[in-house]
Amino acid sequence: MLIVLAFGGIWLINGIRPLATKAGPQKSYVRYEKTLRLPAVLDDLQKRGMLRNALATRLLALLERRASTVPAGSYAINPAMSGEEVLRQLRNPVYLFIRFPETNWANRTAHLLANYDVVDADEYMDLVHNPSEFANDVSFPLPKDSLEGYLYPERYELPPLDGARAVIEMQLKEFEKNVWNAPNRPKDLKRTLIVASLVQLEAGKDVDRPMIAGVIENRLKKKMPLQIDATILYALQKWRRLSFKDYHAVKSPYNTYTVKGLPPGPICSPDAKDIEAAMYPAKHDYLYYVALPGGRSIYAATYKDHLKNVAIRKAALKEIKR
Repeated sequence: MLIVLAFGGIWLINGIRPLATKAGPQKSYVRYEKTLRLPAVLDDLQKRGMLRNALATRLLALLERRASTVPAGSYAINPAMSGEEVLRQLRNPVYLFIRFPETNWANRTAHLLANYDVVDADEYMDLVHNPSEFANDVSFPLPKDSLEGYLYPERYELPPLDGARAVIEMQLKEFEKNVWNAPNRPKDLKRTLIVASLVQLEAGKDVDRPMIAGVIENRLKKKMPLQIDATILYALQKWRRLSFKDYHAVKSPYNTYTVKGLPPGPICSPDAKDIEAAMYPAKHDYLYYVALPGGRSIYAATYKDHLKNVAIRKAALKEIKR
């Protein structure tokens, strides 16, 4: 009997040993869409190469009176974990708190989420370019070609491996709550979002949002090109310093140096403050603005005065470098 117990103990100890001596460079996640019995999960982990012996780990769970089910969710598990560590991980699903910046366009958000193992970036972008996939999920009219601008920026609690559809549905629901169901709903939703996205990437301070929205409207009324650098960056899908050549070399309807009027769609994910500024732009006669090092912008009604403001900016930058 003692011999049997001894061999049984050796078998159990060996069975719950880690498969690997150390974890890989990245965390490994598994996801279960519904609550499952523990034996089924352990068998699955063994098949995935994350657990040495499902039966031994199950016996350990019985001895330690562990829960017999695993809740739906995502779990951080890797082959360097022992059976006991795996059981411990299976007690609590993993959630990540991820902030989607307002300055992000969809492709940047896709790669941000991919870095956290929440979505596949290509799958996310495929769905972004197919708004009709979500027509039954929201009460507001969706654009035909892209959800850019409708993916509301917020701090979301997301499980790894959640998938692109689930994340986009969550973003659209936030948009519905914060924009479409707001007390003052935009009358022209798409146009408002386009202007709001320009405001988001141009305004350094809250006080400048309605002011810059006013400049945009003034330039549109005079049929002047908007000449907003951020639209070229969106066309390039790269966030970098522009060269003088870029202003005319980038062939795109989003290049507001060569194409008059608004770009064909939003260029980032504006929030409620940007949208409010787009709906209620400040009334003034300014046509130009330039950002100072501290984030505030200064304004001019004539190009001559604008050049003076540019000189003020250059002097301020030079002072900082001293």
